[in-house]
Amino acid sequence: MSTGTVNPWPCVRDGGPMACVLTVTVQPNARSTEATGLHEGALRIRLAAQPIEGQANEALVLWLARELGLAKRDVRLKRGAAARHKQVEIEAPLTAVQAWLQRALGAPPAG
Repeated sequence: MSTGTVNPWPCVRDGGPMACVLTVTVQPNARSTEATGLHEGALRIRLAAQPIEGQANEALVLWLARELGLAKRDVRLKRGAAARHKQVEIEAPLTAVQAWLQRALGAPPAG
């Protein structure tokens, strides 16, 4: 049942009562791992890992789990293992991920 609230974050969508899907664009080989903003509807994340043999994907999952206060098993790469544009399934309520985005990036985008 919909509550009628609008999701202000285009990078995350509801995936069920205790799950959501986060769309990210990653930039590997960065100096540090951090969320830097939104890009074309995806959360842009710089990763301090190389895109070799899944290192960047592993770093992404571990970083998101730590940032969200979740176990690693609660964060899974859903799509985009070999691409910069990825979808990550997160076993957490949409509102929890939206609150983290608010803390990490500030105000949601207008519109």
